[in-house]
Amino acid sequence: QVQLVESGGGLVQAGGSLSLSCAVRGAIFNLNAMGWYRQAPGKQRELVAGLTSGGRRNYADSVKGRFLIFRGSAETLVTLQMNSLQPEDTAVYYCAASLRDDYYNMNYWGKGTLVTVSS
Repeated sequence: QVQLVESGGGLVQAGGSLSLSCAVRGAIFNLNAMGWYRQAPGKQRELVAGLTSGGRRNYADSVKGRFLIFRGSAETLVTLQMNSLQPEDTAVYYCAASLRDDYYNMNYWGKGTLVTVSS
């Protein structure tokens, strides 16, 4: 069984940066695409950044140029570096992984970490 655990969330002022990490426990050899989703209050969960096993990245338009997704090493599956944070980035951020190379069809999810950006 695969378990994903996010860390790195917190409170930051607008314009600041945060780095979210996703630790993985269990059989990771069959994981392919991974990514970060977020859900703001009253909104649907959305893909923030996706990464295929081949290294292809996809970002939500709202975070392009500000966020970077990259693979970790050892127990860190994937990291999301968030720069120039804005109040509209406030949300619960979820790490996710897929058995297929499709970051829109995730099989495993973390419980989420809260990111709050103050104005």
